[in-house]
Amino acid sequence: MRDTKRTEKIAFALLLAATIVVVTPVLIIFVLILFRGLPAITSEFIFAMPREGMRAGGIFPAIVGTIYLTFGTALCSIPLGILAAVYLNEYAQKNWLTRVIELAIINLAGVPSIVYGLFGLSLFVAFLGFGSSLIAGSLTLAIMTLPVIITSTREALSAVPKSFREVSFSLGASRWQTVRYVVLPNAIPGILTGTILGMSRAAGETAPILFTVAAFYLPRLPQSMYDQAMVLPYHIYVLSTQVPNVSVKIQYGTVLVLVLMVFVLNIVASYIRAKFRKKKTW
Repeated sequence: MRDTKRTEKIAFALLLAATIVVVTPVLIIFVLILFRGLPAITSEFIFAMPREGMRAGGIFPAIVGTIYLTFGTALCSIPLGILAAVYLNEYAQKNWLTRVIELAIINLAGVPSIVYGLFGLSLFVAFLGFGSSLIAGSLTLAIMTLPVIITSTREALSAVPKSFREVSFSLGASRWQTVRYVVLPNAIPGILTGTILGMSRAAGETAPILFTVAAFYLPRLPQSMYDQAMVLPYHIYVLSTQVPNVSVKIQYGTVLVLVLMVFVLNIVASYIRAKFRKKKTW
């Protein structure tokens, strides 16, 4: 018994040490961004157009462009990803073809983002003729986030007990009625987790939008999905590497805005997920 308790204490100590090692650098980075970027956060910085080659003014076009791009990505990827996961988990037969598809989805989740950017450049910008635009960037990011959404949605669907389906079938419900009214409502918290991860990644990516949508200096708002746009991740990259004599305060202020936008996205989605979890009966 003593050996078991000692082993348990050692395991907990190792887990606590691993948690501290992971969390501490993240907290240090966030505190650094907060203290260096907070002095730059003013109403002019948030709502004004950039001036003097981005050395002055605000970042309003980059904020709006990021919102448009994230919304367009969600509109393209979330419905398609959920439908694909439902088909693979609830309808598709388990054979060599589905196993190949599942393996391809897992592998696509690990492909570097710049590869998706080059793919979007070839397909959407050049071949389909969308040019460098919001629609090309949204579709590229949607393809990049699909593997994450499909994988997490399948895991959430698989976590719903099979007995739920069996009871539904025994009451005369069709497969679609079972999926629609039994499986999906119980899987929504897990599905939201995948969409949160996918959208957070999309909001912070630089490489894919570098080839498909981002503009270096565009002091106006996009008028349609076929326009270029300034986007916060690329804006940060440009401020840090391409524009000389930019105040460090402006650089960190832009980073802080992007981090806060991702935080807000995660908080809203987590709140919705918690509301659905309360309705679970298992």
